[in-house]
Amino acid sequence: MARRTILTSKQRDVLFGLPTDNARLLKHYTLSDEDLANTNQRRRPRNRLGFALQLCALRYPGRALLPEELIPAEITRFLAAQLGLRDADLDDYAAREETRHEHMAALRKIYGYRSLSGLGVRHMQTWLEDQAELAISNEDIAHRFIEECRRTRTILPAISTIERLCADALVVAERRIEARIANRLSDDLRRALDALLRDMMEDRLTRFVWLRQFEVGSNSAGARRLLDRLDVLQRFELPAEALRGVPEHRITRLRRQGERYYADGLRDLPDDRRHAILVVCVAEWRRAIADAVVETHDRIVGRTWRDAARLSDAELDGAQPAVRKTLRAFRDMGTALLEAKTDGASLDGAISFSPGWTDLQSLVAVAARLTDTLSSDPISHVGQGHRRFRRYAPRMLRLLEIDGAEVARPLLAVADVIRSSKAHSQPTQFLRRTSKWHRHLKDQVAGDDRLWEVAVMFHLRDAFRSGDIWLADSRRYGDMKQVLVPAQAAKESPCLAVPLDPDDWLSDRRARMDLGLERLGRAARSGAIPSGSIENGVLQLSRLPTSVPPGADDLLVDLYRRIPETRITDILLDVDRETRFTEHFPHLRTGAPPKDRIGLLNLLLAEGLNLGLSKMAEASNSHGFWELLRLSRWHLESDAYARALAGVVEAQANLPMAHVWGLGTTASSDGQFFPTTRQGEAMNLVNARYGPEPGLKVYTHVSDQFAPFASQTIPATVSEAPYILDGLLNTETGKRIREQYADTGGFTDHVFAVTAILGHRFIPRIRDLPSRRLHVFDPKAMPSNLRGLSGGMIRENLIAANWPDILRVAATMTAGTIAPSQILRKLASYPRQNDLATALREVGRVERTLFMIEWVLDTDMQRRAQIGLNKGEAHHALKNALRIGRQGEIRDRTAEGQHYRMAALNLLTAIVIYWNTARLGEAVIRRRRAGLPVPPDLLAHTSPLGWGHILLTGEYKWPKG
Repeated sequence: MARRTILTSKQRDVLFGLPTDNARLLKHYTLSDEDLANTNQRRRPRNRLGFALQLCALRYPGRALLPEELIPAEITRFLAAQLGLRDADLDDYAAREETRHEHMAALRKIYGYRSLSGLGVRHMQTWLEDQAELAISNEDIAHRFIEECRRTRTILPAISTIERLCADALVVAERRIEARIANRLSDDLRRALDALLRDMMEDRLTRFVWLRQFEVGSNSAGARRLLDRLDVLQRFELPAEALRGVPEHRITRLRRQGERYYADGLRDLPDDRRHAILVVCVAEWRRAIADAVVETHDRIVGRTWRDAARLSDAELDGAQPAVRKTLRAFRDMGTALLEAKTDGASLDGAISFSPGWTDLQSLVAVAARLTDTLSSDPISHVGQGHRRFRRYAPRMLRLLEIDGAEVARPLLAVADVIRSSKAHSQPTQFLRRTSKWHRHLKDQVAGDDRLWEVAVMFHLRDAFRSGDIWLADSRRYGDMKQVLVPAQAAKESPCLAVPLDPDDWLSDRRARMDLGLERLGRAARSGAIPSGSIENGVLQLSRLPTSVPPGADDLLVDLYRRIPETRITDILLDVDRETRFTEHFPHLRTGAPPKDRIGLLNLLLAEGLNLGLSKMAEASNSHGFWELLRLSRWHLESDAYARALAGVVEAQANLPMAHVWGLGTTASSDGQFFPTTRQGEAMNLVNARYGPEPGLKVYTHVSDQFAPFASQTIPATVSEAPYILDGLLNTETGKRIREQYADTGGFTDHVFAVTAILGHRFIPRIRDLPSRRLHVFDPKAMPSNLRGLSGGMIRENLIAANWPDILRVAATMTAGTIAPSQILRKLASYPRQNDLATALREVGRVERTLFMIEWVLDTDMQRRAQIGLNKGEAHHALKNALRIGRQGEIRDRTAEGQHYRMAALNLLTAIVIYWNTARLGEAVIRRRRAGLPVPPDLLAHTSPLGWGHILLTGEYKWPKG
């Protein structure tokens, strides 16, 4: 029978390999007094060392040593030192094979180790089947099996046996979960679910495939398409217990499988499996589409406001000639009146002569109209977007399950009015008393409720953003209070870098600020501020000059000259051979490692170079379009890209050359714009900063070793600041970052606060830093020459009162249940009176003030930030060189397709950086052998971002067999 393979070669090495690092040797291979006594009963040194080695191998990793297995030198040295022996004493161990068997028998008897056989196998199978439901991956179930064997002192069987037992348990667990879900469904519901696979939409798609083809829209037509699907999904009356007790990762896996099957493939599945997948898809798509509807409404509101703002600006521009003409007329009339008064002439006569009473009357009327025009704002024009909202808003409000906090009750009440589509009054209790909407609503004609309904829709958007209202059972727009971890969990979080008592934190920051202000004031008085000064309360700073030492560019050119021209296909093969990154793309259903390595490399190259599968199939000598498509559907997913990227980044960090550039403890982050097509349903939005064409942004974190360890696709129009923490908290490399650099777009007070609480030093390059104010605890105690920089007083009481919730916010971001960017976006949208958002802003102001003081005084910090940001900008250039296909334009129609394209580009960039790092290290060695100098200070200014030696175009040849 063919071997059941569920683990990659790297996973087998991790689970079954003998330890070589000091931490595991100390933990598992340190001999106790009892161990020493039992070992010393053996007469010869080689037998004592061999006996101890077998004992330790049984403990960790838990298996018997294999015949003629090569023992790492680190282990023999570690054990020999404890026994007072030499490493070489192991060389002749088990010259008699019977000796090894005798020692194993003695170990079984003394320590109670036993083999896995007979009744033990059946008990282990039962235990494994229960654990398999909870295991999140094949590696996880194998790890659980091994840990249980260690706990029960069961000697691990052969790897093939473990993989077979785990594979069988995973299959049983999968079928058990599918049956559990299917048995909770009524016969009518099962028939309704099966109908999804038969009913056709527009004579070309089954209803099932039609339902899963949804994207966030940007207009009322997109909203209606989403609502059509949500309406269909909500007709399925799923029992509340349908998915109860099913682990979240199992639900996610079933949903992903449902999104890859076509209807005919699903129809061929066993009943329980088919119905389980359909139920999960209905439940998950219902939730996802509801979120997409809210996001689409958000975009429509934003579009309506932008259109109104353009109309308002155009109206103002159009009124300029009339304003100038009217002002000249009043100037002439005023001049005539003043002359008449000076000459003692009749004022009435002056007016009659210039401009004349009739013309004066019309002039006043024109001035009145112009006054109204000049006082106009976009709200005057948003009513023109009413038809957009009427096309979908009542239906949206009927289908969405919206709830809210007490402060949002008036808004929910008026939403009910619009939902009913009946005649109504225009209550305005949902508006703040100072809102500009009041003035415009009062000017409306009686019975005209268009502007009022638009106001409601605008405020619904704001309330969703801030979290004052939410959707039931939503991941993105759920109740914020349900998301935050409990206060006790926050206190126990190891990630917090601040004291639990707010008074301790405030005392520490007060002392730091006093000391910093004193240093800054003293430097300002003595003219000792590097590259700057403070005069009359105004801070002036000049940018530091670049400090690349002479000879660095010549060294870099020489090193790259020593690297031969290489095809991109060969680079992929080399890096995969060294890092095995393709093993991180298992089969979506079975979790088994991929068998078609060349096919996967073709896929990654097609996506990363922006060629697409059709072009790659034409240019490749190994795979056709349909082969690549099948591989893509069952192996490519977001988590797999993230795992592969982490593997390549970790491997690059371990290369000697990478240590020349940094220790992996600092990073920069920045957004890069990619143009997209105007067609399609994805989030292609226009940001005027990048021109009139639509596009998207990719926000990337780059370590000081040039590795792009995190990448996220975001709309082109959103602020980058909320996404900084995603890369720092959601990746292992990010968690090791101590200093994080960012440009002005990545800076907010909330980011300053959370990064400091979690122990990351946030160093943004703030473009308008001299105009920023210092927020201090006691403005009166500031040095007199700095008081012009004061921006206000820190509200200590507000921080202290909200400190527990502030810690909950930070701890929630590290828990992984919700993206930090979502929390930051909600906090940024909170109304001004929200205490939590305001208190977090006050914490950020404290941290920002401390940062600004240090930045002004510390040129080394400024230089480090500049170097880090330059690495990120150079990284953008490499990505632009790699995306050679389709003229560099991202033409995927869906957000998922765009995300995969950007994830593949980031992975391909990391692969090129790894390969360049390794080859540069070899070039350095060759240069030194040639007797040429390689100064460390110059070497630090090299980079692995070159691409001139890489052959990116042409045919993509792969080795046969």
